[in-house]
Formats: sequence, C-alpha cells, structure tokens
Amino acid sequence: MSLLKEFKEFAVKGNVVDMAVGLIIGAAFGKIVSSAVADVIMPPIGVLLGGVDFTNLAFTVKAATAEVPAVLINYGKFIQTVIDFTIIAFTIFIVIKAINKLKRQEEEVPEAPPEPSAEEMLLTEIRDLLKERK
Repeated sequence: MSLLKEFKEFAVKGNVVDMAVGLIIGAAFGKIVSSAVADVIMPPIGVLLGGVDFTNLAFTVKAATAEVPAVLINYGKFIQTVIDFTIIAFTIFIVIKAINKLKRQEEEVPEAPPEPSAEEMLLTEIRDLLKERK
C-alpha cells in the first residue's frame, strides 16, 4: 500500500475528522470561557479584593539602564494565570457536571418496550390456545 493511500485512509477516518471538529469547537469554547473569566468573573473578584491587580506585581532582578530594559520576574502575571486557570477549570467542571446530570436523566427514563411483531403475536395466540386445550 502506498504512503499516500495510507495517509488518505488515516485522514478521512471518522475519528480524525471528529477530533478535528472537537479541537475547533474546543478552541472556540476556550475563547468563550477566557472571556467569561476575564470580563465577567474577575472584575467582581477584583472589587472584592480591593481592586488588586496581580499582573503588575514584579520583582526587579536588574534595574533598567539607558540601553537595556529592566529584567523582571513577573510573579503577578503568574499568580493571575493560576487564578484564571483555577476559575476556568472550575467553570468547565460545573458545565461537564451539568451535562452528565442531563445525560443520566435521559438514561433513567425507561423507553416503552417495542410492539411485538406479527409473528410474536401469532405465537402468543397459539401458546394461549394450547394452554386452553389442556
């Protein structure tokens, strides 16, 4: 089998296409969640914390000179990233938990048994007639 033919089989398989769609939707969902965290959730948290903005916190390793900018350890950005990650992870956890709950509710609803086929109904009638004879 040629390399091109093998690649074509691999690329067109349902799993690869499903994965690609999942990645695209995941990236879009990531933007939504990031916006929700940055624009909706973090402002009230900032107000509750007294307007603290972690992104500006830094430790100066080497001061700036005329030619060279300062060397900083931006631990505030790291703290902000950890907080963002925690909020995003918790938000996704809540969404997945809600989806799983809905799935469980759908699974718990018993489906009505299918109607017996004409053959099954005929066999049932024959069985009942034979019982009556005895």
